Amino acid sequence: MFKNDYRKLRLSFNKFHDIKKNDMPEYDEFCLLELKDGRYTGGKWHPEGGKKGTVKGKFARGLADTIPSEEVAKWHSLDRDNLANCLEDERVNFINLGENGDDVYSVIFKDFKSTRDGDCPKNEQYCLLILMNGDVAAGRWDSWREKNEGSFIYASALAQYSHEKVWAWTALSSDDTFAAEEELENERKKEEELNRNPKTDSEKFKYGTDIEVYYEKALEILKKEYPWASMAQMKKKKPWEIAPLHGWYVFGQTNKTYDGYLYVTEWNGEGGADEFIDFLCEYTKESVKNSNPEEKFKYGTDIKVYLDKAFNEVKKEYRWFEKKMIKLSYRYVIKEVNGDLEFVTEYKDGNESICEYGKADDFIEYVEYDYSGEALRANPVVATYEVPFGRVEVHGWYLERYDFMKMKTGDYKVIVQAGDRVTGGTREFFITPYCFEAKTYEEFLDRYLEIVPGGSFGLGKKELLPNKDLKKFLGY
Repeated sequence: MFKNDYRKLRLSFNKFHDIKKNDMPEYDEFCLLELKDGRYTGGKWHPEGGKKGTVKGKFARGLADTIPSEEVAKWHSLDRDNLANCLEDERVNFINLGENGDDVYSVIFKDFKSTRDGDCPKNEQYCLLILMNGDVAAGRWDSWREKNEGSFIYASALAQYSHEKVWAWTALSSDDTFAAEEELENERKKEEELNRNPKTDSEKFKYGTDIEVYYEKALEILKKEYPWASMAQMKKKKPWEIAPLHGWYVFGQTNKTYDGYLYVTEWNGEGGADEFIDFLCEYTKESVKNSNPEEKFKYGTDIKVYLDKAFNEVKKEYRWFEKKMIKLSYRYVIKEVNGDLEFVTEYKDGNESICEYGKADDFIEYVEYDYSGEALRANPVVATYEVPFGRVEVHGWYLERYDFMKMKTGDYKVIVQAGDRVTGGTREFFITPYCFEAKTYEEFLDRYLEIVPGGSFGLGKKELLPNKDLKKFLGY
């Protein structure tokens, strides 16, 4: 830790370069910038086209945050000086960066603060920084949810100095990004003030301001058509609340932003309390309808029955499959959640999630998908044939891999991989025994392409039928 008192420290920048004289930084050099309107900020120099010596380009100072060189009057490097030796002397309270002569253009910064003392910049505020290693830098403050913690972003989302790496900071000039955040913060404060004592529309809230009353009234209506209806079923869909907005109580849904602020989306329906209750009935009807216990648990409430049905269905085609091959990292149970029985996935870390299936057979089909994956993983590959292909594009996706694989049991599967410029995906398909009941290779392809259709995955009958090597690999 430096001995210097940053609260008394002043930095004088004395080596400014004038853009009018075509005096530009090195590529990627980070600089203190004086703009033509007199404000100060920072940025990393990126010349247009990467050309050395050009005055055209931009100074990058964060993700999608740049200053064009046309707005910059002068620059001073922040990469060429280190203050460590000066800051180790407690007597020093004024530091010159470069010689301070009569004809030298100088700018002084002071009022340094530290996050260790609980002093943080305002969110989105661009600051001049002195790092723990004595380097001088700059960055835009991005506060975290924890008090007095955050980071200074200076190039991309990954290029940032955490508060722990910064010894002291002082604010640079305001800019559009910071001004927008200031305006938003002022709006939030104004909203908080309005909502301290919200008013109530007596017609809209004639049953009071307890949302449970409105849900109960809607539940009474739903029970006439769906006798099994419950509050828990209604609230499976994002629940509504009565919340203050612009100084009035409203029916709305609250959401939390990434930085911890709550905002309210107001119900936009017309009418008062009774109309909102009718809306609640329609809004929650699908969740209630799909919770009929007679359909959901038509095979009873023993989870083993459902898992056995799924296993037996998979076993019909994955003939080598045995229960001992099931090694899922979670388990399925039937348990009571908020007063209703549910199919639930329990994970080893103690978390759980509800399987939102309103019909027993839909849940069984969901488990079948898991079991088929387990079956394929338990059957090792013994041979692979990589189908040759040229440029194959399907709906903007480019085929990258199309492999047939023979497994230890003599069964086959295929793996198809495709991608675009930024992402990709892989699918694995089991080639069912029904396909191999075909007497000819052409008939096999007709059946196979019902599983892996050419229109969806790039290669169809036209491309696969002439392939003699594939035909031989598949045993025809």
